[in-house]
Amino acid sequence: MLRVNGIEVGVTVTGEGPAVLLLHGFPHTRRLWSEVVPRLARRHRVITPDLRGLGESERPPGGYDAGTLAADAEALLDALGEPAAAVVGIDAGAPPAFLLAMRRPARVRRLVLMESLLGRLPGAEAFLAGGPPWWFGFHAVPGLAETVLSGHEAEYVDWFLNAGTRGRGVPRELRDHFVAAYTGRDALRAAFAHYRAMPVSAGQIADAVAAGRLTVPTMAIGAHPVGDALARQLRPVADDLVTHLVEDCGHIIPLDRPDVLLPLLEPFLDLDLPGASTLAS
Repeated sequence: MLRVNGIEVGVTVTGEGPAVLLLHGFPHTRRLWSEVVPRLARRHRVITPDLRGLGESERPPGGYDAGTLAADAEALLDALGEPAAAVVGIDAGAPPAFLLAMRRPARVRRLVLMESLLGRLPGAEAFLAGGPPWWFGFHAVPGLAETVLSGHEAEYVDWFLNAGTRGRGVPRELRDHFVAAYTGRDALRAAFAHYRAMPVSAGQIADAVAAGRLTVPTMAIGAHPVGDALARQLRPVADDLVTHLVEDCGHIIPLDRPDVLLPLLEPFLDLDLPGASTLAS
């Protein structure tokens, strides 16, 4: 547990080398990355926090907008003595990763964004043609989802874990961990606070893009259901962008298809290693 930006944050640090910061989404904790950390930690110092309000991290009344989450991430790097890191964000972890790179590019050596939308930036029109995902509205109504779901957290989390792996599911022990992390009214309240802050986050993203371009080398990875919507949002604003679409993969890429994700991540992140440019040439 570390004191970060005024709250207690649960974090795991593994390995040595250039820092890599991994930011999870909903309904996950830092254990979302359990299949990729061992490989990345062979050559990197891998930092996996629980986002504000989730997992073991403190559940304050506010601060769930992407800008504050980006400040949490920067303060975590400060607490661990890391001047910069490669930052990887998926789902709710992607907007703060993006904002950190936009606002503090010197702190982000490389950026990887997966399976998320960046506010109201153009490019996601096809994905949103039928309206946003149904749970966005459900989670956004203050107090409603907590009341409806209390006592039924396991069934709800199961739906996301199964949908996010295209029916393949996750190991039982990990599933039980996620269910426990989201059980109880206050745990649900903190989780849904991320959704309730989305209008503020969208404004922050729009302001950042209006003020400048994304100069950090960036990789966008899509699967099902977001697909190439994130890449389309990034393409007009990014100076250095590579994109990938993972076939036969659900939303929870690090658990559903780590076998495909790691061969994409490792070469991109390994460019931070000492002598990498010499080796590449």
